[in-house]
Amino acid sequence: MEDKQQQKEMEKMNEELKVNSKEKMELGEKVNKLTEMVVELANKIPMLEKKKNEELKRVIKEKNEELKKVIKEKNGELNKVTKEMNKKLEEERCEFEELEDTNSALLIKERQSNDEIQEARKELIRGLRDLSGDRSTIGVKRMGEVDDKPFMKVCIERFTGENVDLEHAMLCSKWQRTLKDPNWYPFKRLGTGEKMKEVVDEEDEKLKSLRDEWGEEVKDAVKASLEELNEFNPSGRYPVPILWNFEQGRKATLKEGIAHMTKELKARNREHP
Repeated sequence: MEDKQQQKEMEKMNEELKVNSKEKMELGEKVNKLTEMVVELANKIPMLEKKKNEELKRVIKEKNEELKKVIKEKNGELNKVTKEMNKKLEEERCEFEELEDTNSALLIKERQSNDEIQEARKELIRGLRDLSGDRSTIGVKRMGEVDDKPFMKVCIERFTGENVDLEHAMLCSKWQRTLKDPNWYPFKRLGTGEKMKEVVDEEDEKLKSLRDEWGEEVKDAVKASLEELNEFNPSGRYPVPILWNFEQGRKATLKEGIAHMTKELKARNREHP
């Protein structure tokens, strides 16, 4: 009985060994197949890499060709635009030069016209000096010349006889000379920037002394002359003749002066045909 049992066990073990051996063989066959596949894949990798690189080069080349084509087209468009812009700039430059020439010609003509107007104004002033009377609405006013009326008034109050005219002449002459003195600058500045302006400084010592000695009206007459000189001839400080509208208290226009002179000449022609 024991021998049979042992024999059965041996047979069972043999069967198991056979099964294991078969499985090992099958596993070996699988391993071999896998090994063959790995080797085959390993052999294919360089070829695939080569193919991939060739495809990449082909794509890059195509893209480069497309890029070159686009760049060429854009360069063509840019050149066209550049030529058009250069042409336009050249046209504008020519127009600008023409405008500069025209502007220069106009400036020259304007200066000539201004010179002619100034010369006509001077001639008109010379003519009106002889034609205009004391009651003329348009005439010649010497800006910066001291008004002698306040001086005469105070001299009449203080002096008698021949002394009136003598003192009056001396006083007017003295202050007309004083007005011309470049070392005397009785002005002060008010405001700042573009709003800054010069006005007569009434606290100036000479003006205060004049007011104390000869009165407010005489001081105002000198002050008015200073204002006129500062407006019409600040650099020269001497009286200048100006075409003047006495009725409205302002500079007269050339047209007003010519009209007045024409009127005066017609009146004289009627009086002395």
